[in-house]
Amino acid sequence: MRKEPHNQAALLLAVNGLYLLASVLAGTFLNVYLWKARQDYSMIGWFAFSQQVAVGLSFWLAGKWVKEHNKMNALRLGIAVSGIFYLLVLWAGDHASRYIWPLGLILGVSIGLFWLAYNIIYFEITDAQNRDHYNGWMGLLGSLTGIAGPFLSGWLISRLQGERGYRVVFIVSLCIYAAAAVLSFWLKKRKSEGAYLWLEPWRELRRSGSGWRPVAGALLFQGLREGVFSFLIGLLVYIAAQAESRLGQFALITSAISLLSYYAAGKWFKPRYRSAGMLTGGILLLAVMVPLLWKFSYGTLLLMGIGTSLVIPLYMLPMTSTSFDLMGESAESAGKRVEWVVLRELSLMSGRLLGMLVFIAVLSVSSSTRVIIVLLFALGAAPLGSWLLLRHRLHRAASGNMP
Repeated sequence: MRKEPHNQAALLLAVNGLYLLASVLAGTFLNVYLWKARQDYSMIGWFAFSQQVAVGLSFWLAGKWVKEHNKMNALRLGIAVSGIFYLLVLWAGDHASRYIWPLGLILGVSIGLFWLAYNIIYFEITDAQNRDHYNGWMGLLGSLTGIAGPFLSGWLISRLQGERGYRVVFIVSLCIYAAAAVLSFWLKKRKSEGAYLWLEPWRELRRSGSGWRPVAGALLFQGLREGVFSFLIGLLVYIAAQAESRLGQFALITSAISLLSYYAAGKWFKPRYRSAGMLTGGILLLAVMVPLLWKFSYGTLLLMGIGTSLVIPLYMLPMTSTSFDLMGESAESAGKRVEWVVLRELSLMSGRLLGMLVFIAVLSVSSSTRVIIVLLFALGAAPLGSWLLLRHRLHRAASGNMP
């Protein structure tokens, strides 16, 4: 890390770790909770869709606040709104599935505020040389919380049975969000720079020769896959196993493997490997889904989850690092980092919304398991689209010929 904010990087990781722990503790079973109230794939899809609409709007609208005023308060408000969301879920109880749009919008606002502020701070404390290393630690931390959170919540829900177990899990998450908010007050307040340019993301994409054009397209492909995978895989695991404890077991195993793979990636993955690594990762992410085409079961889902956890860093580290490296190519570019983070998120959001609309449209025709698996396989090919758009830039980065 850069010398000046080294302790700030560790503190930011700690705040992020608590936020992730609270999110996976309750969030892993949130869709299952809604599904048990109303078994409707489209309802779950619209819930995810509403979240992404709010995430994108939050990034764009809150960009002015984060750039011109206090990004630390945006971070804390994001954590606080997450707590408010789970309070509302507790209040709604079995009727939560009736309020899909308002609940989804509130959760999306909380996610948008937190990650907008977090990404700006993350950019400020890393550079092109240590970004892969930091991303490896972020992935490692995400895996650790992914091990502890779902296993604990699955155990609590199974032990306490039904509604009571979910309520305990949501309350524990509220307490962890509170701890993250308190810890964030030790993060150093960072100075504001310049005026927020509302239309800069669109102007940049229209500019001939813009480096953001292929990156935005690659991010759209990333969102196309993860928008559906993020909510559907856990739900399919529950449907296949019919037990919250098995979903917790699935998350524990896949997160433990992800921990090891992110540790290895953080230690050995270098910028010169990004192109080959990303292509290999994209191919393998598709290959690990092949068993699902043969048979839908907890076992084949677990096999896919293990394979995904092993290879996902090969794809995600180049995706994350490339966009943030582009932000820091010059002093002028770094000065527009808020606008670039907004552009990055809007690109991801566009892909996620497109993926979810495809999912909802297909499910309106047929909701058979076979159709869902084929759709997942098709969306699972999206990382190859990311590589195709970024391959020239990745080759230039590997040879040190970036402009």
